[in-house]
Amino acid sequence: MPKSILAILLASSAFAQSPQFEVASIKPFDPSAQGQVLAGVHVDGAQTRYVGLTLRDFLAIAYKIKATLITGPDWTASERFDISTTLPAGSTPVQLPEMFQALLADRFQLKVHTDKKEFPVYALLLGKGPLKLKESPSDPDADKESDVPKNTRNAATTSAGNGVSVNFGNGTSFTLANNRFEARKLTMAMFAPNLERFADRRIVDMTGLTGHYDFAFDVMPEDYYAMLLRSAVWVGANLPPQAQKILDDSSPAALGEALQQIGLKLEARKAPLDVLVIDEALKTPTAN
Repeated sequence: MPKSILAILLASSAFAQSPQFEVASIKPFDPSAQGQVLAGVHVDGAQTRYVGLTLRDFLAIAYKIKATLITGPDWTASERFDISTTLPAGSTPVQLPEMFQALLADRFQLKVHTDKKEFPVYALLLGKGPLKLKESPSDPDADKESDVPKNTRNAATTSAGNGVSVNFGNGTSFTLANNRFEARKLTMAMFAPNLERFADRRIVDMTGLTGHYDFAFDVMPEDYYAMLLRSAVWVGANLPPQAQKILDDSSPAALGEALQQIGLKLEARKAPLDVLVIDEALKTPTAN
């Protein structure tokens, strides 16, 4: 997102009263009460529930920026919360970011600013081999405005045996299980940032591909285990020493090698990216 646009979002409350949720409840995330669901967004009319997300995830919704481009105290990427809200009558989905800005500023006493930093990234590019992606027919309903802002982690993430499965709705999903990654109706713009959970740095889509695709590729067992460990770290887990050593000894090039099966590749680069910096935030939000 251009810095100027993000700055406008940050400053909007200074010029007009931001829309507010009619009701909003914030509670610590209790994984024992969620069954297999680890994190996700659930929308039912005017009622919304955000399960097991970190403060950075909520900021991603509020300021329409990727959570991986938000920096701040370590706990903002590990402590998880449930937020249940009721939308006010007459509100529209496009007002959700502003509502979250107001809610987070109030309940977490949040203060943020924007900056630009250079990061090591992987560029997701077309490879030399044939492209092995099956384009899915477009779904008109999938392109309609939803109750969840785009470019946020608005998926239900569940365990899939010893793997991970993410369902974005409208038939769009991916699963990493049994040494295999399988995607359904996934765009490259969604694939790249979600692939980050299995990689050692941010991934930027530079393929130029605009369709929705079905595809699959295999990974070696040792690489598959490292990908699962990275996924655990990505959602804030603390690895035991043995698991951390396995992750440290894993090859960061393995994921790029696996992508060659479908005609894609990863190229290490450095790129300046807009970031959101958390200056102040309460670790325990004020009472409901």
